[in-house]
Amino acid sequence: MSTKQQYDKAVASCKEIFLKKTKDYGTSWRVYRTISVADQIYIKAKRIRTIQEMGVQKIGDDIISEFKGILNYGIIGLIQLDIEDDELEELPVDIVEKLYSEKAGIAKKLMEDKNHDYGEAWREMSQESFVDLMLAKILRIKQILLNKGKTIISEGIDANFYDIINYAAFGLILIDEELHKG
Repeated sequence: MSTKQQYDKAVASCKEIFLKKTKDYGTSWRVYRTISVADQIYIKAKRIRTIQEMGVQKIGDDIISEFKGILNYGIIGLIQLDIEDDELEELPVDIVEKLYSEKAGIAKKLMEDKNHDYGEAWREMSQESFVDLMLAKILRIKQILLNKGKTIISEGIDANFYDIINYAAFGLILIDEELHKG
């Protein structure tokens, strides 16, 4: 399977969960502010790191489900950045699916462009590095928020969410290839 196909498979598995949860819960995530989305990703990445370091997990959600959650929260973060109307809390499932596909498509294009330039270096990285990079991106988002969304030279919040999405997809791909633990 090509990288593009593997990426599509990973994202499709996340999207399926996202849309089912949207049908169950509606778009309750619309109340999240950017900091809350960042914290949700932080919690999931921190849990993966703890499992990696301890070698044991005590609750049912495995590393795979945490990577999927991280990817989905990255998409939520991007959607929230685009929708300025805080009053519009409930979105129809078809609109959510369209927005999800749009953000996932942009993330995939970024992945393809970076893969071209970096030669798929991520395939030789450890799962621990993906988690550390995601945690660093979350800390960057938090700092940008403290700076009232302004950066002098750095990428913005959206770029960090896109990178997080791609690190989570890479983690899922390498787990699927049985190169990393799930």
